[in-house]
Amino acid sequence: MSAEFGGPIGLRGRLTRWLRGSGPTEAADGGREALLLAAAAAGLPLAPAAHPAADYRCSCDRVGCPTPARHPISFAWQTQSTTDRAQIERWARHQPQANFITATGMTHDVLDVPLEAGREALDRLLDSGVEVGPVAESDDGRMLFFTLTRGTPEDEDEWWPCELDCHPETMDEHPGLRWHCRGSYVLMPPARLPGDHGRSVRWVRGLEHALPDPLTLLEVLTDACARHGDRQDRAGTGWQRF
Repeated sequence: MSAEFGGPIGLRGRLTRWLRGSGPTEAADGGREALLLAAAAAGLPLAPAAHPAADYRCSCDRVGCPTPARHPISFAWQTQSTTDRAQIERWARHQPQANFITATGMTHDVLDVPLEAGREALDRLLDSGVEVGPVAESDDGRMLFFTLTRGTPEDEDEWWPCELDCHPETMDEHPGLRWHCRGSYVLMPPARLPGDHGRSVRWVRGLEHALPDPLTLLEVLTDACARHGDRQDRAGTGWQRF
């Protein structure tokens, strides 16, 4: 982790306390807030999200919440998402246990792949000298590659909805890949997930790395996902996209 985020040892210790479910005073210290503000400074719009509650539940208290601790608090998250430093500071300090989401498709997209495939692809990309950009890992088995978006509000014809997240054109072409763009979001590291042992979403490569064009990563990611799917089939476990 880059020293510009407060030093690798001290910041890592503060984040570890927060990810283990520390109380409000500890959670509001500089670690989480520094990373959220760094994300906003990099142009990634943020909004508050739910967090884990007791017994693997979600803080939203919805019975049978399908995505516990992984969804925005407000239905208006797309308009609420912001890079405004003062607003993010208020949210972080007044909601010290909250996770945060980042709305994709405005300044950045996220290529979301199975963890095993993502690790394989990351090694290949770095060995090839490709500028990868920020990457996060999630303990629910996904790896998130943060990229520039392929469209902007000023260039409306270049937008497309987040189809690969729900309706990939073919599973053969995009096995296991979710492309979060307009109308989608992902959890912003650091985030806590329900479960034991401090399950989390965390940075593998931080925001000191510039956002790349997604097309520079896409071929290697889809190839790694295809091999991962083949291994799953050979093992007899079947392919699980979600």
